[in-house]
Amino acid sequence: MAQVVSSTSSMAPASRALSGRDIQTLLLASLGGALEFYDFVVFVFFALPLSHLFFPPNTAPWLAQLQVYGIFAAGYLARPLGGIVMAHFGDRQGRKRMFTLSVFLMALPTLAIGLLPVYAQVGVLAPVLLLVMRVVQGVAIGGEVPGAWVFVAEHAPPGRVGFACACLTSGLTAGILIGSLTAAWINHHLAPEQVLGWGWRLPFLLGGVFGFIAVWLRRWLSETPVFAELQERKALSRELPLRTVLAGHGGSVLLSMAVTWTLTAAILVLILMLPNLAQKPFGIAPDVAFLGNSVAAFCLGLGCLAYGWLTDRIGAARALLVGSLALIAVTYALFADLEAGGAHFLPLYALTGFLVGSVGVVPTVMVMAFPAPIRYSGISFAYNVAYAAFGAVTATLISYLGERVGRMAPAHYVAMTAVVSVLAALWLMLSRRNGDQQLL
Repeated sequence: MAQVVSSTSSMAPASRALSGRDIQTLLLASLGGALEFYDFVVFVFFALPLSHLFFPPNTAPWLAQLQVYGIFAAGYLARPLGGIVMAHFGDRQGRKRMFTLSVFLMALPTLAIGLLPVYAQVGVLAPVLLLVMRVVQGVAIGGEVPGAWVFVAEHAPPGRVGFACACLTSGLTAGILIGSLTAAWINHHLAPEQVLGWGWRLPFLLGGVFGFIAVWLRRWLSETPVFAELQERKALSRELPLRTVLAGHGGSVLLSMAVTWTLTAAILVLILMLPNLAQKPFGIAPDVAFLGNSVAAFCLGLGCLAYGWLTDRIGAARALLVGSLALIAVTYALFADLEAGGAHFLPLYALTGFLVGSVGVVPTVMVMAFPAPIRYSGISFAYNVAYAAFGAVTATLISYLGERVGRMAPAHYVAMTAVVSVLAALWLMLSRRNGDQQLL
């Protein structure tokens, strides 16, 4: 069995409280991550106007929406490229450099999307340019998320890795909240004609500015103590880090991919796609759908922190098990209420957001699954390949299943992925009992 354990001293069981420097690092990293993640996800909140503006006017609405979701998916397909390349240099030359480069690469295409001409102006060139910008975004986010988790985990004091990773994840979800609030404000204050005319550009222009602010913020961060120690001991990977990952850590890769599938489904379906899913199939008003999404995104951030706290106290596997079971229950409760008319949509969506926060356990599982010299490459490969495979098909698959299977299809899909995490958690607990791992 491949080893699923980190042996660096920073992951030792002894614990201490977060220092002022630790808190500063977490805040700066989380805020920068929030701004960058906003840039990546705001695309999906404006999928409907983009489907009208970037494709021929005689395109069937369902086909135009399917096409724009395809461009959205292209960002996920590009993630492994950026993630693998940045992770290679992150394991060889330092975490901080790649941590700063990724946010710069995100700011440029986001700003460019806000300035793009539409189909009525340049014809087929419009969706092509949109696709190119989305691919560059995917390259950037592919290096950002794994690098951010590694960065904060290696800065965290012993016994606080779960909370540190969850703080960063909470920061990333704050980017979803900012995007949701922006979409809610625009849909509430602008007429549909204004949104199609110029309002859709605002979130992308703001995102570009946010991205450059994040670049400036990250200049205050320092290299991680773990990487500095590896440099001092000349213990950096002498071989290609990814080759080492694939040759000797297959179990860690499969584990990381499994839990990433659940994370992908929970975030994409229950947070990013649900405002649109609630409107068309279930008849929820747009302003109510986006209000619910804003509340859910806020609760998601709180849920990540709660599960991070829980991880440091009961272990990653037990926290993953509890979170996955709760996610199954609340997903069916939310969709059953929507099926019945949505009388309790807002409070149930808030609870759903909080319990989706169980994804805050996932980065801890992955960070502790790989040794430090190849940690960035291991997480980046497993996370980005899984996210590309599952994220690229989720939006179109849900749209297809909704037409063929029925309105409960999204709930069935999320529940199926959560069962995978339940099995992963049980395997981790059994492995520790047999002495094969020290993850918990």
